[in-house]
Amino acid sequence: MTDLAPILQGFFTDRLARQKQASPNTVAAYRDTFKLLLAFARERTGKAPNKLSLADMDATLVGAFLQHLEEQRGNGTATRNARLAAIHSLFRYAAPRAPEHAAVISQVLAIPPRRRERALVSYLTPEETDALLAAPDRTAWHGRRDHALLLLAVQTGLRVSELTALTSQDTHLGAGPHVRCHGKGRKNRATPLTSQTVKVLKTWIAEIGPTSDGPLFPTQAGGRLSRDAVERLVTKHATTAEADCPSIKEKNVTPHTLRHTAAMSLLRAGVDTSVIALWLGHEDAETTHVYLHADMTIKEQALARVQPPGTSPGRYRPPDTLLAFLDNL
Repeated sequence: MTDLAPILQGFFTDRLARQKQASPNTVAAYRDTFKLLLAFARERTGKAPNKLSLADMDATLVGAFLQHLEEQRGNGTATRNARLAAIHSLFRYAAPRAPEHAAVISQVLAIPPRRRERALVSYLTPEETDALLAAPDRTAWHGRRDHALLLLAVQTGLRVSELTALTSQDTHLGAGPHVRCHGKGRKNRATPLTSQTVKVLKTWIAEIGPTSDGPLFPTQAGGRLSRDAVERLVTKHATTAEADCPSIKEKNVTPHTLRHTAAMSLLRAGVDTSVIALWLGHEDAETTHVYLHADMTIKEQALARVQPPGTSPGRYRPPDTLLAFLDNL
């Protein structure tokens, strides 16, 4: 066994599991990255994975691997950068443990992520949101469940994994109503609920049993909804909503669209982006800036305050006192 194997094993058992307490999703993503990398290195070097050394995993091989992901596997820039981030994390862990390979490690760490264009986020307007929430058939059990799930998603901006992990005990519908979730990065957060959401959740929880420790939004058999199941139900109801609101047809409505919709609703209500970042559970407040770019209303308000070139500012005229009186009624 060469120096790579114990370092890689220690990275998962010590760095990810003990030090960072990484989530199962993070561990799985890193595992898949290194399975692909080791398989690629075996083809390039002819060495079995347990015979590979850190010296074999130089910048040339890693660069070829990243190119392979894009050209042969058809991965996009985001996936390519995520794989590179996992490799960088391993090599930072290896640096103090294999100083004899400092040159190779520094060269790999110097490989930059690829810059990519950021598309404007897609979100629903208030009219589209109302049409989507009205789409489920609430005379049926599935329709009542889907309506409660969609309303909670649009109002709170919870991720799919957070929605499907909720139980009845995670909802607090008395004074100061809120929902608690165990979010990304093992962070717990509480999100307040509106009176409309509280009313719908109270009715739904009474139907499934308020003492149930099972999922808040179960399958008919009582199990937990999968990510794919949530995506299917969102697509299904978005298609139904197109009859009353044709503009939905122009958008690719996914569970993440509902999260974007919650953020845009907060932004348009005048909530600061730092508060929205806390609301959504963003690690970095700068992540929330994408909503500023997407909101044309804020840009139009800014434009209205700009004096067009070649014009002179108008003279201030106080409002008529009688009209002001009527306006203030």
